[in-house]
Amino acid sequence: MTITDTSTPPAPALDFVREWQQWHDAIEAQRRTPHSFLAYTSFNLLSEEPQRFDDVPGTWTTGPEGVIVQLDAGQVLDVDGVAVRGVHQWGVIDERTFHRARFEDAVVEVSKRGGRDIVRPLHPEHGLRTEYAGTPTFAPDERWVIEGVFEPEPLRDIDIAAAIPSIEHVHATPGRVRFSVDGVESTVTLIGQGPDAAVLLFRDSTSGVTTYGASRTLAVTLPRGDDRRVILDFTRARNLQCAYTDYSPCPLAPVENWLPFAVEAGEKTPLARTS
Repeated sequence: MTITDTSTPPAPALDFVREWQQWHDAIEAQRRTPHSFLAYTSFNLLSEEPQRFDDVPGTWTTGPEGVIVQLDAGQVLDVDGVAVRGVHQWGVIDERTFHRARFEDAVVEVSKRGGRDIVRPLHPEHGLRTEYAGTPTFAPDERWVIEGVFEPEPLRDIDIAAAIPSIEHVHATPGRVRFSVDGVESTVTLIGQGPDAAVLLFRDSTSGVTTYGASRTLAVTLPRGDDRRVILDFTRARNLQCAYTDYSPCPLAPVENWLPFAVEAGEKTPLARTS
């Protein structure tokens, strides 16, 4: 989508574009930080069998007592500012909880996704980060700020596939949103992120063409009280981590969220995935 009108837009449109640009600049800046997800160098599922990995120190296991690392002589992890040698126990890790520890200029991330304990190192010198070329976008267009109707329901868990097949997510949904685009009505399922927040994982006719094929994600603020109106600002649709790295088990859009039209708004396929 391109802006063809070269005349000066009215002030509200200028404000809209300016605020959108600030939003996207902040996202891009975060991606370029030394220990962003672009610095992941591997994805390692833990088990009760001791394992060693080339890009992180120590020998790793998990079991009823949670995640444990046995460091070799001379190896040190900085855990919350404390130098750790020998054995360190993270204990049982909650789903979608992340713990980080430093070693040299790198970081090791310990987390749980889909019920599996995971170790992922982040190395700032990783080429995916240092050579990151950016993410193109559609031009921000207020046409894609759409009002819908939130249809709440009692919280229930739904299974969500992941970009890494060995992981399957379970997320709670607070309900659905019904909306129309050019006369085409759609109803999509949300994933809860708190009392007033949710995300929409979706695909559309641009997926795999001009946008990342698996899914994009959109933050949604849930309405309060009797007002069921909700805003879907598709100009702020952004890529999931799996659009950039093979080491992220991102949740993927359920089939009911595959939209039958082209959402020409938000982020496109990252340049690294189109080269």
